Amino acid sequence: MSKKRKVTAAAVGAAIAPLLVGIPAGTASAHGYVNSPPSRQAQCAEGTIECGAIKWEPHSVEGPKGLMSCSGGNSRFAELDDDSKGWVHTPVGTTVNFDWTLTAPHRTSTWEYFIGGNKVATFDQGGQQPPRQLSHTVDLSGYSGEQTVLARWNVADTANAFYACIDLNIGG
Repeated sequence: MSKKRKVTAAAVGAAIAPLLVGIPAGTASAHGYVNSPPSRQAQCAEGTIECGAIKWEPHSVEGPKGLMSCSGGNSRFAELDDDSKGWVHTPVGTTVNFDWTLTAPHRTSTWEYFIGGNKVATFDQGGQQPPRQLSHTVDLSGYSGEQTVLARWNVADTANAFYACIDLNIGG
């Protein structure tokens, strides 16, 4: 490369660099969800239930920590909160393995599981980054029949959590 071209390239780079600093960095569009037993977003992704945008983004149900909604308060995925949508209830025993698929495994404080607003299990991740595939075994022996489990993945270094609802027929 000639000296003139090197000088021109350096000048263009120096002129563009400050402009690039002002461009916001992209956010990750993928995170994680419960794939087995199939969560509501997994049922949408599989085409079991007709859904909107969540079909293409089952891993993106993110909202502020502490919510108790299947959509995580995300209006784009409000259909996940609709109990009349015909969600398939997976028959299970009283001990259930919840398998997560994590497409962007964030450092994690806790994993929590609820039925009817009652916490049934907590798993402490201690701020560590989980693997891309993760399973929790939860004892649901105090419950029977059709139940909806809310699974909440609390990220350690943000104010957000990821949400998944899993419809089960316990003992069914």
